[in-house]
Amino acid sequence: MLSRLMSSSIRSLDRECNCTVRLLDDSEYTCTIQRDAKGQYLFDLICHHLNLLEKDYFGIRYVDPDKQRHWLEFTKSIAKQMKFCLSFAAQPPFTMCLRVKFYPPDPAALKEEITRYLVFLQVKRDLYHGRLLCKTSDAALLAAYILQAEIGDHDPGKHPEGYSSKFQFFPKHSEKLERRIADIHKTELIGQSPETSELNFLQKAQMLETYGVDPHPCKDVSGNPAFLAFTPFGFTVLQGNRRIHFLKWEEVTKLKFEAKTFHIYANQKEDKKIILTYFAPTPEACKHLWKCGVENQAFYKLEKSSQVRTVSSSNLFFKGSRFRYSGKVAKEVMEQSAKIKRDPPEIHRAGMVPSRSCPSITHGPRLTSVPRTRRRAVHISIMEGLESLRDSAHSTPVRSVSHGDSFMSSRGHMVDGSEASTSGVISDEAYSPSDSVLPTPVAEHGMEMPLARHLNGAPCSIDEEKDSEAGASKEGQGVDLTSGRRALRMVRSRPSPPSDVEELNKFILSVLRLFLVTIGLLFALLLLLIMLTESDLDIAFLRDIRKTPEFQQFHFEYFCPLRRWFACKLRWMGGFLISK
Repeated sequence: MLSRLMSSSIRSLDRECNCTVRLLDDSEYTCTIQRDAKGQYLFDLICHHLNLLEKDYFGIRYVDPDKQRHWLEFTKSIAKQMKFCLSFAAQPPFTMCLRVKFYPPDPAALKEEITRYLVFLQVKRDLYHGRLLCKTSDAALLAAYILQAEIGDHDPGKHPEGYSSKFQFFPKHSEKLERRIADIHKTELIGQSPETSELNFLQKAQMLETYGVDPHPCKDVSGNPAFLAFTPFGFTVLQGNRRIHFLKWEEVTKLKFEAKTFHIYANQKEDKKIILTYFAPTPEACKHLWKCGVENQAFYKLEKSSQVRTVSSSNLFFKGSRFRYSGKVAKEVMEQSAKIKRDPPEIHRAGMVPSRSCPSITHGPRLTSVPRTRRRAVHISIMEGLESLRDSAHSTPVRSVSHGDSFMSSRGHMVDGSEASTSGVISDEAYSPSDSVLPTPVAEHGMEMPLARHLNGAPCSIDEEKDSEAGASKEGQGVDLTSGRRALRMVRSRPSPPSDVEELNKFILSVLRLFLVTIGLLFALLLLLIMLTESDLDIAFLRDIRKTPEFQQFHFEYFCPLRRWFACKLRWMGGFLISK
């Protein structure tokens, strides 16, 4: 009896596991879930814990052992999506992060303050981690809004000279920027409540080109590094310090991928069709990019969720991945939010602390969609005077990038003669506003993907940023010693062309797929022909076909003689076998 009880308790433990989700305020929510629990169950638990009703803007993100990011699919089992944790006894608890998955196009239109507060926390993270790029004046205003929301009005007794330097808005601050933040906080934001400051922060951030950007590192057909991103207004491509492509969601017609290759099909003005092609670091990263694009296009473009269709990554049947977005669309979310009628929930605002990054599932360093072998650190300086997102949302500029227009010189330093704008990294972890001309760390070779070190490897703290800058200055002194290594790495970093054997294998597979599709279609036509000629099914469309003169002619002149011929041959074969 005792052994049965012990075995049943062990089986129940095997069916359960602990799950830890890091929330946007860096607190953690831990629960116990069944082994076969689906993602929707966990998401509903978190939303209930937060008292959140406008939950369709949010999602749960996790990182697999290959350092590839994923959004948890709510219609599938958590354990099946996180296959590396099938043995719960040998693995640490599930660790995931709650993040904004679909940024609201107009944060002011959100119904509840709790939703705006969570979006504010996400955009604040984007500013700190370098995803929200802006010029220095905008960075100072955004930081002042954060300061007002966190500590309220300036109090000389509580806030001595230099108090803004005690807070972490970015990985590093220049003294000039700190003084500008403090001046705005002291003089321009007096009397603003936390709710008003948060709303003003979101409205200012919404006007920036990179609002809602979650960058995916890629390379173009020439091997130049680029970042692809999906925003509430469309698809964008960032290269160097510029946005070189912007396509509205209405213009994007199809998204496809095969292995590491990602294609974007679009129709622009005057029936101008364009195809953009980029290459992801790994096939898994390319598939993640494709799924994010499919979900964002469905969420922002469609009128109803009933219009969502299953999409395929390839034009051929039996080939490629198939995926279907399973949530609501933006218009339905807004209509549902308008029906919310309840007392505003109480908001427990967290104190101002340096933002932490989301750890991997194994409690390791913060990692994203790029494998460990491609980790490098590079800073991308930001254009001074970026156009507002509102203005650019109504146009589709396609600008070419010239190295002479960049704010970075070939040796990684800012161009002389201009005041350094806010410099940052299009990544998950670093953003470096600066008002002085400082040497900017660059990748060891130009062909390497321009990714932040913490985006692809260990988290990059402020001390590590300083160490990396010191290392960069030492490298500047020994350029001659490392130029040969850099040239060698440039050659190695170039993707090798596929061999003839690989091309032949791909061609054979394509021919086999085409052959199977043809056989399947012929088999389907044969079944339909048998139904028309031999069955007694009295269906309207079959009856109409049988009555047509063409079908009657085919039936009596071709099908009946062919059937008699087959019957004669079968009788002859049967008699031949019986005689033996």
